[in-house]
Amino acid sequence: MPINVDLLAKICEVPGAPGFEKPIRDLVLKEIEGLADEIRVDSMGNVVALKKGTSSEKKTMAAAHMDEIGFIVTHIDDKGFVRFNPLGGFDPKTLSAQRVIIHGREDVIGVMGSKPIHIMSPEERGKNVKLTDFFIDLGLPKSEVVKLVEVGDSITRERKLIEMGECVNVKSLDNRASVFLLVEALRNLQDKTPTYDFYAVFTVQEEVGLRGANASALEIQPDFGFGLDTTIAYDVPGSKPQERCTELGKGVGIKIMDSSTICDRRMVAFLKDLAGKEAITWQPEILAAGGTDTAGLQRMSPGGSIAGAISIPTRHIHQVIEMCHKSDLQGGIDLLVAAVCNLDSWDWSH
Repeated sequence: MPINVDLLAKICEVPGAPGFEKPIRDLVLKEIEGLADEIRVDSMGNVVALKKGTSSEKKTMAAAHMDEIGFIVTHIDDKGFVRFNPLGGFDPKTLSAQRVIIHGREDVIGVMGSKPIHIMSPEERGKNVKLTDFFIDLGLPKSEVVKLVEVGDSITRERKLIEMGECVNVKSLDNRASVFLLVEALRNLQDKTPTYDFYAVFTVQEEVGLRGANASALEIQPDFGFGLDTTIAYDVPGSKPQERCTELGKGVGIKIMDSSTICDRRMVAFLKDLAGKEAITWQPEILAAGGTDTAGLQRMSPGGSIAGAISIPTRHIHQVIEMCHKSDLQGGIDLLVAAVCNLDSWDWSH
């Protein structure tokens, strides 16, 4: 069954830097209306959708973070050029020649500028570029900029979704791919009943430290946890087999570990077995650097939870040209739905 590319495009293209998630939150609330028994927004801004299970003896929680890496305005100089700090992790070289949107009194387009190579000294040309080398040019004098922009406004990147063969390419697939996955999972659960009460949580501020997931897990205290996020697909020229982590189009990732979590071996075994039974193509994932909301699900409740993660392989991560394969996205939807409906089929005692 083909994925809903139009919905995925809407979810990826809407802005929502860490701490400024309202636009993507509003879209999520619109898309999941009527898909859960209870829907609420907590004090931190997480969207919590409860789908009642066959039993309320235990709780299951899945988390997909809504925020995307972005920036925040820190200074407007005398010429109207904007300086910024990052919200999330950036490789500075990926900022060259990019358009951004400053979300001020109204949205205004800017471009990332830096010193032209034509006037760089040989020493400057040989240095690694730094975030502080960039400024944002709005094409306006300061007198006009300050009518639209102030210190503290959020900034996101501008790039529309396109289809490339069986892949999609757009900004912010990290982690809007998983927001899409969780919305579609709730839709697919309309004619199914989860084993236990299922909390589908769209979290905030993951890119700056898993903050929303931590707060939500403390409140919900899940017995079972599923982190939903993208992961590195380094299946490109120059990569070595041991570096690839996952490959595009080779199946949804079942996380074994990342830098913040060693997934519960019982959950890993359960997901592998279930993928086999459901004929869902999958691949193991070990991410050497980088953490996900899975860490919050696993340890932010008394005694912790039995936690694992479903990961979407993604090329060119934390750039505006992130790429996912449609079949991997569908596999993630199918695996999550099967997992929350079959938790009672597994022996969790050992």
